[in-house]
Amino acid sequence: MRVVVPFATNDPKTRLSDRLSPAERREFSRAMLEDVLEAIRGSGGEIEVLATAPLDIDAPVTVDDRPLTDAVNAALVPETAVVMADLPLITVAVLEELFETPGDVVLAPGRGGGTNALVSRQPDFRVDYHDGSFPKHRASAAELGSVAVVDSHRLATDIDEPADLVELLIHGEGRATDWLRDAGFELARTESRLGIERE
Repeated sequence: MRVVVPFATNDPKTRLSDRLSPAERREFSRAMLEDVLEAIRGSGGEIEVLATAPLDIDAPVTVDDRPLTDAVNAALVPETAVVMADLPLITVAVLEELFETPGDVVLAPGRGGGTNALVSRQPDFRVDYHDGSFPKHRASAAELGSVAVVDSHRLATDIDEPADLVELLIHGEGRATDWLRDAGFELARTESRLGIERE
């Protein structure tokens, strides 16, 4: 299956600005992207990174600096999956479940109401990201055919906010987790800095 992976190259992960410098955010985003690409390769997907600027990476890259919705819609054809680049907890098994789930449109919601991954087998389906995209995608897909939802913690966990770093430190095993630990992020200290208390 063709798998489109949108990736912002210039100023990624701005909501982590109080924890990471611009250079660190670029390095961290690249590590998450590598984790995602490795899982896609393992699942047999045909990768197309949809980047906002040229990117030196071991994968085919299409440059499109338009807003996310416009860029993805331009790349969307039947039998295409879209997997966000900030899902470093995904595994081959999770992706295989996404790809193999029947439905004209298959959606994987994020914890905040977004759409972290999808499969479209419907030629008229179009995405509309931001502002709670999951319910919008589910409604628009239902008008076109059958809709399935893959409810997965690993697909739901996108790394946007400082609190998300804790999830990665707990459950992650890839490059992004290694990068965080090398940068000095440890679970207890990160939870403490974020005001998280565990029983």
